[in-house]
Amino acid sequence: MNSVVVNRTGGPGVLQFEQVAPVELGAGQLRVSLVAAGVNYIDTYHRGGIYPLEMPFVPGLEGAGIVEEVGAGVSGFAQGDRVAWTDQLGSYAEQVAINSERAVKVPEDSPLMTAAAMMLQGITAHYLASDTFQLQSGHRCLIHAGAGGVGRLLIQLARRVGAEVFTTVSTAEKARLASEAGATHVINYAQDDFVEEVRQIAGERSLDVVYDGVGASTFEKGLALLKPRGLMVLFGQSSGVVPPFDLGTLSRLGSLYVTRPTMGSYISTSAELRNRTDQLFSLTARGELGVTIDRTMHLSQADVAHRALEGRKTAGKILLVP
Repeated sequence: MNSVVVNRTGGPGVLQFEQVAPVELGAGQLRVSLVAAGVNYIDTYHRGGIYPLEMPFVPGLEGAGIVEEVGAGVSGFAQGDRVAWTDQLGSYAEQVAINSERAVKVPEDSPLMTAAAMMLQGITAHYLASDTFQLQSGHRCLIHAGAGGVGRLLIQLARRVGAEVFTTVSTAEKARLASEAGATHVINYAQDDFVEEVRQIAGERSLDVVYDGVGASTFEKGLALLKPRGLMVLFGQSSGVVPPFDLGTLSRLGSLYVTRPTMGSYISTSAELRNRTDQLFSLTARGELGVTIDRTMHLSQADVAHRALEGRKTAGKILLVP
């Protein structure tokens, strides 16, 4: 079968499209023919060695497809089932062997392409809005990169419960997309200082929570916008790793909290995973949550997809298809 393989860490050029032996199906697993694999920022961290993995490996943590074979000890799945998954390495391939405990059935009213685009980013947005900080009506939040995959989903979930949403974007087109998602206040950080813009609109120390997937370039500025006992949620690092800082800063700024959540902690059981995806599938089917696919590309173009993602030239999800 064809797959994308990383034999050494580095830039997008290390992503090689190769013919490899079909994956072996183990007990408790499903062999799935890929319909689409999602491209996520964490894939670039794996490729670049920020999150080291044993070489060689096939990148990609999410996708959707059709079950071709059911491994020993698996119940609840059958050949022909439409499934999606996340947190399963090896998704940039024509066939994927996935742990059945990490798979969910895709309802008939949900397209597989939408399911592939929604899994990692949708689950991330869901736990950020409902568990990491339980957004409610009247809360004020800042969501960085509001036109990105997680950002746009998080804006929609925040507005759905009545929160006031500030968001940052880098272009006029991305500002339009964030506004369409429902953001209350959209700030183009290429033109304006987001700290000053938030202060002018809402006053000093006005935010209950900051959702920061950007990292180094925004982290400390965001802390200054939080009200006493506010929460900084650092869930990504697209601009680089946040350097060590003095924890006393949290005290001086009003007993602030900082958390660095990861998805695995919020879908640690099959029941929790399926509860979240059931809610997401229901919201998308009813038209209450829009999943935006920026573009689809062939698996052999994985390097181009990574360059677009790292160059911030996407507005929504990139999917790789066989």
